Amino acid sequence: MTRRIHCKLLALALVALLPPAAPLLAAAPLAPAQSDPELRAVVQQAISEAQCFADRYDSAVWYTLMEPKLRHYVKDDKERLEILQTVYCEAHRSGASVLPPGLIMAVLDVESGFDRWAVSSAGAVGLMQVMPFWPEQLGMRRYELTRITPNLHMGCAILRFYLDSERRDVRRALERYNGSVGRRDYPDRVIVRWTRYWHGADDLGRGPVKPS
Repeated sequence: MTRRIHCKLLALALVALLPPAAPLLAAAPLAPAQSDPELRAVVQQAISEAQCFADRYDSAVWYTLMEPKLRHYVKDDKERLEILQTVYCEAHRSGASVLPPGLIMAVLDVESGFDRWAVSSAGAVGLMQVMPFWPEQLGMRRYELTRITPNLHMGCAILRFYLDSERRDVRRALERYNGSVGRRDYPDRVIVRWTRYWHGADDLGRGPVKPS
């Protein structure tokens, strides 16, 4: 059995064994990451409106810039393409607020290292380390968190919600996404990866969002 297959089986086993989460409305005073009650409707809408109508020229530029960088992390061609396509589509949802694709890539980098089988000590799963209660809230199966597209739909919806809630304050939004409000380590790491490695093409078709 190869190491990759072993990791996949272990990740699926861990996801299956995670205890059921309490309902969102019953969150403790110090709520875990991604547990805000308002998020349910936001994430549900992101899942149900998953179509992409991105500009073909801009998306081609994005792919050309980001694909060589992502190749260092994701060796599988199909997985790499799906990540880049989905990130770009989520960043450019029609009628939604700006969500820089480079920022998304930085979150993926720091959260999971682009490993869709990653499971954290807190039980967060997949590329964007989405908390395991989300599939239950949305009528989905837990294993779907290890799939690229559903994980990105949920993670990007949550990240956009926090950016909007925090009036485009990137640091505050990242703290809430990670469940580390008041701590600089996580937002600092994400912003460093965004500005030093995953920058470029963030302003295609829209005005850029700058790190705060």
